Amino acid sequence: MYSVPPVSTATSPSEQLGTGLKPRHVTMLSLAGAIGAGLFVGSATAINLAGPAVILAYLGAAALVVLVMRMLGEMATANPDSGSFSTYADRAIGHWAGFSIGWLYWWFWVLVIPVEATAAAAILHSWFTAVPLWVFALLVTVALTATNLFSVKNYGEFEYRFALLKVGAIIAFIALGALAFVGVFGGDHAGPTNMWSHGGFAPNGWGAVPAALLTTMFSFMGTEIVTIAASESSNPAGQIRKATNSVILRLGLFYIVSIFLIVCLVPWNTTTLTDDGSFLAALNVLDVPGAKFLVDLVVLVAVASCMNSSLYTASRMMFSLAQRGDAPKAFAQVSGNGVPVKAVLLSTIIGFLAVIGNYVMPDRLFTTLLATSGAVALLVYLCIAISQLITRRKLGDAAVSKPGLVKMWVFPYLTWAVIVAIPAVLIYMAIWSDMKTELWSTAVLTAVVIAAGVYVGRRHPSATPTEEDAVVSAAEDLLPEIPDTVDVKER
Repeated sequence: MYSVPPVSTATSPSEQLGTGLKPRHVTMLSLAGAIGAGLFVGSATAINLAGPAVILAYLGAAALVVLVMRMLGEMATANPDSGSFSTYADRAIGHWAGFSIGWLYWWFWVLVIPVEATAAAAILHSWFTAVPLWVFALLVTVALTATNLFSVKNYGEFEYRFALLKVGAIIAFIALGALAFVGVFGGDHAGPTNMWSHGGFAPNGWGAVPAALLTTMFSFMGTEIVTIAASESSNPAGQIRKATNSVILRLGLFYIVSIFLIVCLVPWNTTTLTDDGSFLAALNVLDVPGAKFLVDLVVLVAVASCMNSSLYTASRMMFSLAQRGDAPKAFAQVSGNGVPVKAVLLSTIIGFLAVIGNYVMPDRLFTTLLATSGAVALLVYLCIAISQLITRRKLGDAAVSKPGLVKMWVFPYLTWAVIVAIPAVLIYMAIWSDMKTELWSTAVLTAVVIAAGVYVGRRHPSATPTEEDAVVSAAEDLLPEIPDTVDVKER
């Protein structure tokens, strides 16, 4: 049996994260943590691009995310870590890879903060027009920063309630849409007629499906947050296993079913779809009273939830980078509650500076910054796939076949399918899509970060334990301690 150092490189309690997330926190985070305005409002853009064939785009994006989560789950159940895929890339591919993907991921979520803060401010301003937009953006940012500063349990409680509201809203919408589909609201809204009666199933041609897939794929970004958050719970491997095994149900129910009902209820080419957003357009078709206020309220909760998770995720990735010597050591320090306060504050400050940039120079500075994160999701997924391929080949099937571990399906064929598919999507972005600017901006940023990673790696070789040591140690020593059931007191 191996005797190896723990995953964390922390040397004192001042560099150890708390474990205050309860099973119900992680469960709800896995259910709805990634659901933001991209589903409730942004899905209208994808529908407008591909028409009813957008269902294929969502199915394709969901399939990719399911496979990526399976691969990530295989590594994370054996070795939970706040750095998640960044740490695994460090061990499997090389220090430069862990450095690069960690910083790119941090940058992605830092830029989500101003996007969500601006969206929340716009909704609040529509209710209270006398208050300037920037004031609401500041208040929302400060409030959610506070929830992240006190303790991870505090973050978990807020996210638990946010997720409950989002899940409840989606289930209510699906129930309403299902009633309309079977004719309860009259024959005009019944059945799937709108799927082909306005120019066919793919009115803009089959080439529009890949374009829509890019939009839908980015709305799934955040599904992997649960593998980061679970490291701050009392049973990380068990929580990650449950989240990984339920990802198909979550994506199928919340995304695929919802979008299917929307394209059945609302003609894809109606202007209200793009003007009001997909969920509001569907509710307006059914003449639901107070639909706009209800959707605005749900979207406000969704963007607040996404911003809350953005702050959390960015700070934990910064903490992990600092622990590995890839960021200033000060950001690896935690408070008495186990919170990396300096990492939270840095992410907040950078995020709010981008909020200011959005108001001062929205068409130049902020747009340029946002473009640099346009393809980060795909790079993260590609990095996860390559890391899992290398790790499994090092260890062999036996190391990931123990009870309680997640195991990637049909290895290595599905892993290779993902590794081939993602560059194909990137090539499509470079040649045919309208996201060329985002791709090349991300490419420039990635090249700079990789160069920095190679430089830092040569000066400060990584001291983290090897993936083989970490996985074998976890598989042999930790798995017997993973309970099949959760103690009631933990809830």
